[in-house]
Amino acid sequence: MSEAVAGTEAPVTAGNRTLAAAGAILIYAVIIGFTDNFVRVIADQGGLWQFHATRSVMALALFAVAAPVLGLRLWPRNPRAVAARSLVHGTAMLFYFGSLAFLPVAVVAAGLFTAPIFVLLLSRFAYGERIGPFRIVAVALGFLGTLMVLDPGEGTLSPVLIAPVIGGFLYALGNLATRRWCAGESAETLVAGFFAMLGLYGALGMAVLALAAPEVPGGAAGFVLRGWVWPSASFMGWTFVQAAGSLLGIVMMVKGYQMAEASRAAVFEYTILPCAAFWSWFLWGEMLGGRALLGIGLIVAAGMLIALRRKG
Repeated sequence: MSEAVAGTEAPVTAGNRTLAAAGAILIYAVIIGFTDNFVRVIADQGGLWQFHATRSVMALALFAVAAPVLGLRLWPRNPRAVAARSLVHGTAMLFYFGSLAFLPVAVVAAGLFTAPIFVLLLSRFAYGERIGPFRIVAVALGFLGTLMVLDPGEGTLSPVLIAPVIGGFLYALGNLATRRWCAGESAETLVAGFFAMLGLYGALGMAVLALAAPEVPGGAAGFVLRGWVWPSASFMGWTFVQAAGSLLGIVMMVKGYQMAEASRAAVFEYTILPCAAFWSWFLWGEMLGGRALLGIGLIVAAGMLIALRRKG
């Protein structure tokens, strides 16, 4: 990966706008928390790879329409750096979603949310960035809160958990790449690259499944193994909601990472958990227990700590 972006790193000269970054990522969390609650509807009718391919086509079409109207710059200044970042982030999502075939969603999410820990370690040991004690405590609090919300239980002992943890590492690397490799790129350029990569992965996945022709369980259980199926109106409608919501949400997340160091901005991504929990309650009537509520409290405390202690 370092060879792919050799000589492309832009200097990080902008100051940290921590509170603005927190606000942008909070908007992202509210939007994604809503749209991701309807993946269960999509999974019951279609496949993961068709979903990625269809959503990417929709998102890129929306970009093509909006670009001339809003004056968006989609073509990257450094195509190699943007392609490398898109590859890393897209592959992280493959590890994450691929793990759902073998592990409960809570365990997979717990593995992916090791990302801020990896951001911290990579910032310190790969880039020599000073990491103060308060940010270390904030990340530890946020991670502990995540475990309490997800309550992974005995599944954490499964060797298969290495897959979502690898996804967490790649997700962290992609978040660092947002600021380190692609500091001169617009948010819309990075988001377009991300969707293009997921679209390529989706097309490749459907091609492989067409050749392999595996036995596919019915309903949501077949989400990962299901190839192309004739899409229903519901599948297309909710996939469009996903495309539009993800487009806006990820733009806000990218802007957040461009306004603050990745080790600071990553902590605020924990807010997606209480946002998703709220939408689950509002939409489906799913309630959180006391342990999960305490975990959300720790997540909020982590965000406040990182925002208020700007110098460490």
